[in-house]
Amino acid sequence: MSASRGAAAGRTGQAGSRVEHLLRQIAPGRYDAYEALLGALAGEQLWMLLWHGRPGAPDAQYGNMQVDGHGYAPCVTSAQELSASGWNRDHELVTGLDIARALYPDRWGIWLNPHAPGGGVGIPWADLRRVATGLDRMPAGPLRLSEPAIELPQFYALLTQNAHRTPAVRSLRRAWVQPVLGSPYLAIGLDLYDTSPASVESVRAMMRQSVTAVPDGLPVSTVAMSDAHDPVALWLRACARPFYDREAHGSGRGGASQQPGYGYPPAQSR
Repeated sequence: MSASRGAAAGRTGQAGSRVEHLLRQIAPGRYDAYEALLGALAGEQLWMLLWHGRPGAPDAQYGNMQVDGHGYAPCVTSAQELSASGWNRDHELVTGLDIARALYPDRWGIWLNPHAPGGGVGIPWADLRRVATGLDRMPAGPLRLSEPAIELPQFYALLTQNAHRTPAVRSLRRAWVQPVLGSPYLAIGLDLYDTSPASVESVRAMMRQSVTAVPDGLPVSTVAMSDAHDPVALWLRACARPFYDREAHGSGRGGASQQPGYGYPPAQSR
């Protein structure tokens, strides 16, 4: 391990017994147990291992681990686990919610009890983001993403027509999202010129008007293409061509001359 990012403010607390109970249930394919673990992390405290500095100090830094090219900050789940780990540097107590909010924007995850038999359990940054923002607001991964196979010509025609009448919309993309838990759904990627309140409200109105053409029972969600941390937006940006592109049709916002094909991925990524 080596020095990593700055540490959050220290806290005091008791062992996260529910987290430790759920850790014992984690096994390949047990996505239900993993989801329960994520839910428990938000409300309990973790012993974050400090590579440098003291709790709350401006120069405090967490340790880091690199696993399959991804960064994780190691931590333990109780004072007993801290003793078992043999860690001889300082540590701090931070709630799972606070550490999730601190680490995910820089694409850092956490690794629970790396000293334990089997190597512990890693929580990647994408799942820390779900902890930080609410598990019910984002689909459970790993996600299976693909081009939609369902034919919805009326919906896409109406949505394209309404998008053309909504100046805030630059382009639209689509994906079929199958979460590991929960129902699959159609995701519409929104690429906007700006995210002012007036623009966002106009796009919401566009979607409300358009989903009237969606068959009953088919869930439709939206994702902001500007979200650098959303896995659906990242997939759309890399793998999906816009099905509506204002600039490619020579009608750039405000009549300005624009480069056609905005947002199209390079040919080799298709």
